[in-house]
Amino acid sequence: MGLSNNLTAIVNFIALLCSIPIIASGLWLASKPDNECVHLFRWPVVILGFLILVISLMGFVGAYWYKEGLLALYLVCMAILITLLLVLLIFAFVVTRPDGSVWVAGRGYKEYRIEGFSSWLRNHVANDESWAKIRNCLIDTNFCAKLSSQFVGAPDFFVAHISPLQSGCCKPPTICGYQYVNPTMWVNPSNPGADPDCMLWSSDQSQLCYNCNSCKAGLLGNLRNEWRKANIILIIAVVVLIFVYVVACSAFRNAQTEDLFRKYKQGWA
Repeated sequence: MGLSNNLTAIVNFIALLCSIPIIASGLWLASKPDNECVHLFRWPVVILGFLILVISLMGFVGAYWYKEGLLALYLVCMAILITLLLVLLIFAFVVTRPDGSVWVAGRGYKEYRIEGFSSWLRNHVANDESWAKIRNCLIDTNFCAKLSSQFVGAPDFFVAHISPLQSGCCKPPTICGYQYVNPTMWVNPSNPGADPDCMLWSSDQSQLCYNCNSCKAGLLGNLRNEWRKANIILIIAVVVLIFVYVVACSAFRNAQTEDLFRKYKQGWA
């Protein structure tokens, strides 16, 4: 029984370690300017990571001192948390699967189309009511101003790999034919009727293309890229947690069997 308890304690310590990259990936997501503005996506991963940390610690304590009730509670709670993490992963993959990016000839960056993203993201992030708050938050982060200090001439800017958010919000769509002055100032469109966003663009630094569909699409592109990166860490963590959980269940069952056998022998002694 001691061996089974030690094994359970070890695997719970591994589960505890798994919570660290989950929490770290959640904090990384929450620290991004776009996620700061889209409050819906900020904390689910962090909360799940902390819950896994607490439950793993509970399982470690229960195994080390063999508190059977605590171990049973740990197994139930961990099963729920792993299921929730799997649901979050599957959901994130489904809603971020469509990619609204399009390549632009002669440019190092992509541009983004709102219709290219999942309807769930469009309905929950890019609807008019939500966008009014998100737009004001994005303006306050002042992320477009950084482009002016990074790039001076048009040749450097045109081959730059800027973020989806910068591509969608800080400049007009290429199809409009605006002439480059600096990364956030464009004038004299040659094809202003090519896209509704062409008329929404303004060189006013407080306006830019924050009212454009391309800006909404750029935000969704940013969210998609960040969640895809975080999902890699979460997948690895989930695989390890499932393995740890199976081992913990087996060790717990063996410990119960050994305990029953010991009590049976004592009863016959």
